[in-house]
Order: sequence, then structure tokens, then C-alpha cells
Amino acid sequence: MTISKYGSSVVWRTLGLALVANLLVQVLVVDGTVKAAVLLISILFAFFVLYFFRDPARISPVGDHLILSPADGKIVHVGSARDPDYLNLESAQISIFLSPLDVHVNRIPISGKVRYLRHVGGEYLVAFHDKASEKNERTVIGIDNGKFKVLVRQVAGFVARRIVCNLKVDDDVKAGERFGMIKFGSRVDVLVPTEADIKVEVDDRVVAGETVLAVRRT
Repeated sequence: MTISKYGSSVVWRTLGLALVANLLVQVLVVDGTVKAAVLLISILFAFFVLYFFRDPARISPVGDHLILSPADGKIVHVGSARDPDYLNLESAQISIFLSPLDVHVNRIPISGKVRYLRHVGGEYLVAFHDKASEKNERTVIGIDNGKFKVLVRQVAGFVARRIVCNLKVDDDVKAGERFGMIKFGSRVDVLVPTEADIKVEVDDRVVAGETVLAVRRT
């Protein structure tokens, strides 16, 4: 299992704490039942952290008219929206909810150049809440491929309190590349041109870097 670079420090700290806790219990506790319980809980927690920060390889379909999913998860919203800061026009919004069991590494939806990047502080409503995109803490990324623009929002959720984004304005990016993650449950919104053909529906499961969310008509 490959571990994401965005979570390697958390994984090592978790494994270290689990080891120390079990050593202390072995030395200080006599009751064998307690020792076994602490060992079991430590193993389960360590496994969950390792599983959460997994980073499987992905093979992305090729095509400058394709808009790929930036996240694993379930589609919870497909509808119209307007972004006043970067796109500044009516768009189609696709929202993806990531449960704690989904892969949380985010990937670039289209090849192009990062033209807009902004971090916005906010609340921590549950990520599938209708107002989460507007009220929650989020990082907003605008990408331009020369033919059309796409906006991506990494939205923190009720549990997620840490958004990681390693992009900078004017970075050249490639569809399917990793660019960050949201730790422990979250939401990702994608705003695409209204003239694009949407290929997903609410309740569909999508895979970052592989699932085609929309196709831009050429």
C-alpha cells in the first residue's frame, strides 16, 4: 500500500504513539485483558490511518476536452452555479462527497495553467450540507487550458480541519496529477462550462483522475 506524501508525517506519528502506548501498558498494567484491548485498539487505529492516507496509482484518460474527477467519492449535487471571483459566468457545478473511507488525495481535472488560487476561512458544516460550499473553509483553484476554464473547490467538512494544496498561481498542471488532499471527510466542487456534457448523476461513485465528469463540446 502506497502512502500519500501529504499524510506520511501523520502516519509515522500515529505508529509511534501506538508503539509507545503499548510499551507503557506492557510495563505498567498487570491485567492481561486490558493489555489485549489496548493492543487491539492500537492496531485498528493504526490500520485506519494507513488506509485513510493510501494513495493508489491511477491511469487517466487522455483528451483536452475531458474534465476528470478531482476526488474519489459520491456525487451529491449536479446543478447550476456562478463563481463571482474567477469564472464570473453561469456554470454547471458537480459536488463530490468524500467519506472517511474514500481515498482523499485530490487530482487535477484538466491540463492547463493555474490562474487563480485563494484560501477562504469559514465554518465546518457537514460536507454534504447544501451551504457547505459557501460557508465552510475552502481552497479555490482556477485552471485555464486555453479553450475553457474550470474551478475546483476543496471544502473542509465537519471532521476535516486540514486542507492541503501544493499549487501556486502560474503553475503548469496536467490532468490526473496529484495536487493535495483534505484530511478526514470532506467535499470537492467542480464548476465547468455550461456547454459541457455532464456525464455523471447524483449518487454516482467517481474516482479521482479516472472518472470523466464532463466533456467539453469542441
